[in-house]
Amino acid sequence: MEAAGLEWLLVPMQQLVSWGAAGAMVFGGVVPYIPQYRDIRRTQNAEGFSTYVCLVLLVANILRILFWFGRRFESPLLWQSIIMIITMLLMLKLCTEVRVSNELNIKRRSFADFDLNYFWHWSKFTDYVQCVLTFTGVTSYITYLWLDSSVFVETLGFLAVFTEAMLGVPQLYRNYQNRSTEGMSVKMVLMWTSGDTFKTLYFIWNQAPFQFSICGLLQVFVDIAILLQAYLYSYYPQKPVSHTTHPASTKAL
Repeated sequence: MEAAGLEWLLVPMQQLVSWGAAGAMVFGGVVPYIPQYRDIRRTQNAEGFSTYVCLVLLVANILRILFWFGRRFESPLLWQSIIMIITMLLMLKLCTEVRVSNELNIKRRSFADFDLNYFWHWSKFTDYVQCVLTFTGVTSYITYLWLDSSVFVETLGFLAVFTEAMLGVPQLYRNYQNRSTEGMSVKMVLMWTSGDTFKTLYFIWNQAPFQFSICGLLQVFVDIAILLQAYLYSYYPQKPVSHTTHPASTKAL
């Protein structure tokens, strides 16, 4: 009788925990970008945010959605990709509007120019949308043709999560180049580390495709390496280099 009563209590609790974890997976990835979005709107200055972050995350999440058609995984991970794509498009829209309004150069660049020198530096948000739609169309067609190939599907999944896992590497290299973490938010890196750790444990616990777990661990290692840089360069200052600019993080700032 007592065991039955405990089971009646534990089952709803487990369900609530499961829902909470799924919700954290779906929306947790976009949380670091909310204060950045508000800051850009407030200051009307987007120089501290690299739009290449949007490019990488758009590519990674589009590939992840295509991977889902070849190998079904947890629904929260699929919704996470959809939410992240919407978030990155909103970030791109704001950054483009702010940058264009502050530009003195009246020369406008567009996706239709096909000028690699100005790739991802266009003057209108619609150009970014055209590029994303073109990429989505081409990759969708290729995926449709090769969907029956398990090697292609597994490679697609690996490319999706590996691309996202590499987001912290430019910051790691920049810190090493500058011998400093000045201009980088340590709190933000701690948010990456906690979020990536939770995400990786979620992958393992829910037996997500192995690509997710491996690249999740890689993300955690990169985050830890950046935290070690912050510690070493703070307590053991290195010889300053000639270039002193320290742009904000390319992963979440």
